[in-house]
Amino acid sequence: QVRLVESGGGLVQSGDSLRLSCTASGRIFSGYNIGWFRQAPGKEREFAATMRWGGGRINYGDSVKGRFIISREVDENTVYLDMSDLKPEDTAVYYCAKASDGSVSYTAVQSYDRWGQGTQVTVSS
Repeated sequence: QVRLVESGGGLVQSGDSLRLSCTASGRIFSGYNIGWFRQAPGKEREFAATMRWGGGRINYGDSVKGRFIISREVDENTVYLDMSDLKPEDTAVYYCAKASDGSVSYTAVQSYDRWGQGTQVTVSS
């Protein structure tokens, strides 16, 4: 069974950069997507970025496009989310997740069946 663990969150100032990591234990087949989502207090979980574990099939949410970059390091079994030019509205708990078999929309929360515990990112103004 796949287990995902996020790390790298913290408190930063507006304009700063931060790298989040999502490390997987267990085997993930190359065709599955790994996604990053975020959830601010009182708001629904929002899609941020996704990519295929084997590479490619990259997509970003409109609110992070041009500022966030998703990548993976196969040898480390890790997917990264590099966040730059952070804004107070980026404050949220960030989750990584594995898409379920047969997913067709990699931006939808419902397409993912395995989630990490989340890591808090707080951006002060």
